[in-house]
Amino acid sequence: MNNTFLKIAGEKRSLHVQVAREIARKILSFELPQDKIIPSEVVLCEQFKVSRTALREAIKLLSSKGLLESKPKVGTRVRSRESWNFLDPQLLLWLTDLGDNERVYQEFLALRRAIEPGAVALAATNATAEQRVLLSAIFQEMDEISKNFDAERWAEADLQFHRLIFLSTGNNFYLPFANILETMFRKFISYSSGNGDTCIHDHTAIYNAIMSGDSHKARQANISLLKECTQRLAMSA
Repeated sequence: MNNTFLKIAGEKRSLHVQVAREIARKILSFELPQDKIIPSEVVLCEQFKVSRTALREAIKLLSSKGLLESKPKVGTRVRSRESWNFLDPQLLLWLTDLGDNERVYQEFLALRRAIEPGAVALAATNATAEQRVLLSAIFQEMDEISKNFDAERWAEADLQFHRLIFLSTGNNFYLPFANILETMFRKFISYSSGNGDTCIHDHTAIYNAIMSGDSHKARQANISLLKECTQRLAMSA
């Protein structure tokens, strides 16, 4: 276990975020074990070469994400994994930046299988006229990219397609997942479609079902897409 941190360099306004990221990386990689008391404020300020104000802001940020907990006369400890807010986009970004993300992608895909078919079915019923127009524009771009594949353009278009579906459900509890997609989807798409396979046929089926208001076909088309994703993920591993 390595509890030593390196000096942080950068603009003062972002120092606390950089410090938080470095501490988070050690927590997420289990270099700092759960329930472990982290080094003291004096030690951390010296290692990072930052002020107490920057360090305290970093600790506050990590505490808000469920990673740390501070108690008087005890110190600041790493909270147990079940307290970590894995729905926090910034935490997800730090997690995926660690690399070796196959397990993370598998877990993300499992979450998608649990919630996305229902979201697609709701979007088929509840999407507004404006949202359907926007979905059509995004899909047309996806169809064009699939014929002349560009990984960066595809990742952005696919992200916007699925994000809009969550926003079109008419259900407030689905909205946070649209934000999660911002962080996870780009990396997931890049990993699973590295060979240029866009599954455009499944995306077409989803698009057509939503546009026609057929929630059953939309759900089934999405299940088919996620099965394809499972296969592609296995092949990419």
